[in-house]
Amino acid sequence: MATVSLGTTPGGTTPVGTTPGVNTPDSEKNDEFQEHEKILSPDFLSTAQITDLLTEDVDGIQEKLRIFLNFKNLHTHLKDAIILDYYVSGFMWAKGMDFSVTQYSKFMTLLDMLLHNLRTLHMSLEDSIKWFGEVMAEIGPRHSQKKKEWNIFDVKQANAIIDYLKISLFQHYKLYEFMFYSTREEIVIGTEVSHADSFSSHHS
Repeated sequence: MATVSLGTTPGGTTPVGTTPGVNTPDSEKNDEFQEHEKILSPDFLSTAQITDLLTEDVDGIQEKLRIFLNFKNLHTHLKDAIILDYYVSGFMWAKGMDFSVTQYSKFMTLLDMLLHNLRTLHMSLEDSIKWFGEVMAEIGPRHSQKKKEWNIFDVKQANAIIDYLKISLFQHYKLYEFMFYSTREEIVIGTEVSHADSFSSHHS
């Protein structure tokens, strides 16, 4: 399966090997390694941030992630509260999985990229699931022993991540789409129309 490259890098759109005679077996190996390094990069949380969060209880994790995400007032910004809960819930789930710091890093970046794909790229549920599958093929277990050191998650962990994303994001994908794509005016107008219809039915 082809490597999925995330994030924009200078010259990243130039196909590898377009210059004749440049790619020796060593340079091809190096290119492949660099492509792999782009998987789920840059990291959503630093190693220091993850280590710090691991010392906190759920309230401490929520507060530190709130500050990191620069969310000001969760009481008046429902969208921010939902997004924060998405990350906090994910981190707490990973805590129960007893992940290593590297595994935390890739998992939290995976959560962030899935939300980015939905929110910014307007990726459909079908495309998001396909993207997720391609990434998991890169960071999950392989049948081949080749590049075993790149396998970040074992079979049990990879399956658990897939199950978690099914119930935490994919099952509620339409609700997240509505939250991101619907303007406040559309929601208010929709409510007003609903009230108007209700009023008409009661007085007809």
